[in-house]
Amino acid sequence: MGLAAANNIRTMTTHPEGTQMSVKACLKAAVFLAAMAGSAHAQTQITMWSNWPDEPAKKDWVTARVQEFEAANKQCSVKLNFIPKADIYTQAKSAVRTGQAPDIFYMEPDQPEFLAGGFLEPLDSYIDLAGLEDWAKPAWTSKGKVYGVPVEAYTVELYYNKDQVKKVGIDVPASAQLTQAQFTDLVKKGVAAGITPISQGVGDRPFPGALLTYEALLRRLGTDDYGKLLAGELSYKDPRVAEVMGWVKELVDAGAYPKSFATLKLGESHYYFYQKPGALTFPDPSWFTGRAFAAPESGGMPKDFPLGIMQFPAMDKGDCPNCKTLAVAGSFVLYSKSKNKDCAGALLKSMANVENGTKWMEQVSLQTGLKSDPAKIKSPHEAYFKELTARNADVKYFFGTPLFHYRAKCAETFTQVMNNAFPAGLISVADAADKMDAACLKK
Repeated sequence: MGLAAANNIRTMTTHPEGTQMSVKACLKAAVFLAAMAGSAHAQTQITMWSNWPDEPAKKDWVTARVQEFEAANKQCSVKLNFIPKADIYTQAKSAVRTGQAPDIFYMEPDQPEFLAGGFLEPLDSYIDLAGLEDWAKPAWTSKGKVYGVPVEAYTVELYYNKDQVKKVGIDVPASAQLTQAQFTDLVKKGVAAGITPISQGVGDRPFPGALLTYEALLRRLGTDDYGKLLAGELSYKDPRVAEVMGWVKELVDAGAYPKSFATLKLGESHYYFYQKPGALTFPDPSWFTGRAFAAPESGGMPKDFPLGIMQFPAMDKGDCPNCKTLAVAGSFVLYSKSKNKDCAGALLKSMANVENGTKWMEQVSLQTGLKSDPAKIKSPHEAYFKELTARNADVKYFFGTPLFHYRAKCAETFTQVMNNAFPAGLISVADAADKMDAACLKK
């Protein structure tokens, strides 16, 4: 019984005008207060780590889902922290081994060691799998069980500055796809005009420097042989691969990338493209919107920026000019050693539905692995959505970026060679092929 309730009873029973009824009322009040205190004490707090501290739309979406969950589940509270992805990975790798990991944390499918180590809880008994897109489930499926809620999905796109591209003398056709020779011409004309042709940087990410090379390889090889390349069943010395890499090397030598390529961070490469100093093109996953649609004073794109979306160039003798990479990115997983699985599982269940998928599309302007209802999407970026939809009409998707497929030494070599040294002009086509085959080709 609380001290205040006890004092009230003492007052009522000793007061000269107190009655038996008032004593009973006080006793009931005391029991109620004690029950309320016990209920508050019994509330379960779960900890959740999310990425996107510097992407307002995504941060707002996550925050809203947590607040809605807490309002509907008074027995649960959520301690939500937004942490940069690289820091989450570093902290989580240590925390899962010491048993101190958060109940729910951000993860992408390119970190298989968490699943292999038994640190993730299967979600089949917690969430309604019907709320996930069928094409997104395989990214988190192992031995028939689903281990992640795939909130963020993306295609790899080629953004461009319509005005600047036209200014240097390049007319983008109605198909939005240049030929291999036309894209080479765009790069050379940009350099001649003193405008960086391709904004890109690898200062804090293991993949951006390889985007152009691998989208070109996909279009040249087609999905089957490209899949073999990423499975270690096709050599980087294959003549078709060598042709594409030779073309990329030509662009690099012509000055396609910024001089700060090796140190430029992903967020900075956005700003480089649409603010200062400006660039003609920007290869980036369609999560581009997370930064670009922030307020300009927060590093976002100017409201009047002439944004366009090209298809990546069609490769000479390419087997699949309409191919494109589709992948799952930001997801939420449940720690297998969590002591609060009931509340944590309930939170994930509340997120994984069509309503929230629609809200994500509407608020973030980005694809999602949650099911959504396009008819209900009302976005201030309708024109952008329309163009993105057009660029993804009649395409043939290949699922997963190289780092989704590569593991261990092969992944490390990809990051060091194809993401960094090769596009930086520090290594030849032949040497890059040798290193990739040595690390990835199955003997």
